[in-house]
Amino acid sequence: MMEPFKSFESTCFPFFKDDIDTDQIIPARFLKGTTKTGLGKKLFYDWRYDEQGNIRPDSFFDSSLYANSQILVSGHNFGCGSSREHAPWSLKDFGFRAIIAVSFADIFYNNALKNFLLPISLPEPVVKSLIQHVEDDPAYKVAIDMEAQEVKLSGEGVFSFDINAFRKKCLVEGLDDIAYVLSYLPQIETFEQATGKS
Repeated sequence: MMEPFKSFESTCFPFFKDDIDTDQIIPARFLKGTTKTGLGKKLFYDWRYDEQGNIRPDSFFDSSLYANSQILVSGHNFGCGSSREHAPWSLKDFGFRAIIAVSFADIFYNNALKNFLLPISLPEPVVKSLIQHVEDDPAYKVAIDMEAQEVKLSGEGVFSFDINAFRKKCLVEGLDDIAYVLSYLPQIETFEQATGKS
């Protein structure tokens, strides 16, 4: 079981850039590990760290202005490139719970959902307006209602987003794929007893 994903409110990290690929999210040289813990330190590594492995003084990603933001806001085709699951793992480990973007690469989108990282696609004018709000006021917050499939932007309105019904059920109930199957165990056992199958 995972923590159920229902609704939350958070400040945002503004990073409107198109075609951010998985190697930019987490470089391939950090994919040797098999655990998710600690990958947040490698997130956007080549943009955050200098050649000695120290965080750059001007690292936008480590600015106190956006510390503890749980929503990343970006542009078109976020997560393009390889199919590595380390990309959503590193974003989650860094502290993000949702990504609002104009569009997502298909494989990344599905990997994110499987790892309880919510990808939300909104129209470009809405995303750009959100970016502007956050840049004007880093304390600006966005409310996400998973069950209603809505994003509330103060001063802008409420915007609906699409999500696969199965993935929504898993997020809202805190079920990974295995837990989802096990939730039907009583019905499976009843079927096996009725049919003599096991």
